[in-house]
Amino acid sequence: MEIFLKWFFAFMTEMLQGYMDIILGLWNGIKRIFNIPNYIEIFKQFSPSFSVGSWILAILSLVLVTAIYLLIIFLIVLAVRKYIRFRHSIVSNEDLLEEIASLQRQVMKMAKEKDEIMAMKVAQMGLPGGTALALAGGSGEIQQLEGDVVGENVPAAAVGTIEDGVVQTNDYRFSKLIEVDTFYKTYEPPEYDNDITLPDFCERYRNFACSRMHLYYEPKTIWLFLAGMASTKLIILQGISGTGKTSLPYSFGKFLQMDTTIASVQPSWRDRTELFGYFNEFTKNFNETEVLKRIYSSSYNNDINFILLDEMNIARVEYYFAEMLSILEMPNADEWALDIVPNAWSTDPIHLDHGKIKIPQNIWYIGTANNDDSTFAISDKVYDRAQPINLDSKGVPFEAPDTPPMHMGFDHLDALFKEAFDKYPISQENLKKISQLDLWVIEKLRVAFGNRILKQMNLFVPVYVACGGDELDGIDYVLATKIFRKFESLNLAMLREELRELCVYMQKSFGKGKMQESIAYLERLQKLF
Repeated sequence: MEIFLKWFFAFMTEMLQGYMDIILGLWNGIKRIFNIPNYIEIFKQFSPSFSVGSWILAILSLVLVTAIYLLIIFLIVLAVRKYIRFRHSIVSNEDLLEEIASLQRQVMKMAKEKDEIMAMKVAQMGLPGGTALALAGGSGEIQQLEGDVVGENVPAAAVGTIEDGVVQTNDYRFSKLIEVDTFYKTYEPPEYDNDITLPDFCERYRNFACSRMHLYYEPKTIWLFLAGMASTKLIILQGISGTGKTSLPYSFGKFLQMDTTIASVQPSWRDRTELFGYFNEFTKNFNETEVLKRIYSSSYNNDINFILLDEMNIARVEYYFAEMLSILEMPNADEWALDIVPNAWSTDPIHLDHGKIKIPQNIWYIGTANNDDSTFAISDKVYDRAQPINLDSKGVPFEAPDTPPMHMGFDHLDALFKEAFDKYPISQENLKKISQLDLWVIEKLRVAFGNRILKQMNLFVPVYVACGGDELDGIDYVLATKIFRKFESLNLAMLREELRELCVYMQKSFGKGKMQESIAYLERLQKLF
């Protein structure tokens, strides 16, 4: 054992001496590096023999060595500062996490207290029928747990007597919509121009936009806009910035003396509450938006109403507009109704039917879209239900007579659309060519037109022709914007030959020099991919 201890002592002494030699060697090396007096003695020893060139090189050497040392010191200081900052950020993050956890605990405590207060209020109400009520997860809604149904999620502050499923109360939760009811009690409709034709309407609007608002639109743009209104309630204006996408529906509202309601879409929009509002459980009021107010007021008048969704694809359209897309697809317009609140109060607005607001026929939703890195791609679901209109060029100024605004009733516009459907239906020859084109596209590219798009085409083209356009041009525009646009989702790098064949097929089928919009789009796809 004694021999082992001697060996272990000698072994550890030798190892520790090595560590000491490293530390002392590092210290001695640093001392020698920064031994300035020794450098001065060496310089004095050799400098008397320096020539002019040697002096210059010596000075440059000293400057270079000094710069290197200063750089090393700077890097060391920078590294130390970064480490201190990094350490400080870690400590700050830990403090923030602790604070968040503390706030969450406080929120849970307050929610529990709120539930207890609400439960006390319910207990004091003495509801009949042996109904046991409980608060639903701190949300402020009262739900029936047993007994007969008293109401549908009736907020506690509003509970009173219930007659025919309507809560009797003196509280008001829709201030803006009630203002609309009050306004239309004494409203007198304007004198509408019920003699104007579609071509005259297009010409008057174009002259009004030019003379009063200094906006210059080609006749075709106006024809496309009105044809889009005839085919669907959702129109998408897309193209480069500065081509008048927002100005088109805005100036239409001014022309018809019914200002367009503008909703500026925000990137944070995730659901319909941003567009239509929501019921605030704490204030017991409905946070109404201007869009909801415009939809409600449209049910009172016979005007042509526009709601503009500006920069609609800066958020995902399918999120905040999904419910409206489904409603607008219902074949029976009498079923177009939007659920606003889950129950009915006796003080609700007149046209709110058991918490539902009816979507009137005299209102259109116009969306503007830019395609860049800051926006989302619009899905096929939205495009299929809408009519895209491309605005890719700025308007060319022209001279127009001073034209005042006018009043035009929805009933008259709807009658003009129906008259166009009867007078300018798509010819049987072109319908046959479209059907053959559909079969060709299905066989070669596995893409079908779909009944919805064909139905919209049968509404779009007659109005486009009635406004002053050509039938084939209208068909061409629908094919380019609603059918061939779907090709972008295909592997076009492998389909260049099929696209060339499609261009040749269309020229043979519809005639050379026709279908220019579609052929130009297909040629552009060949170049891009």
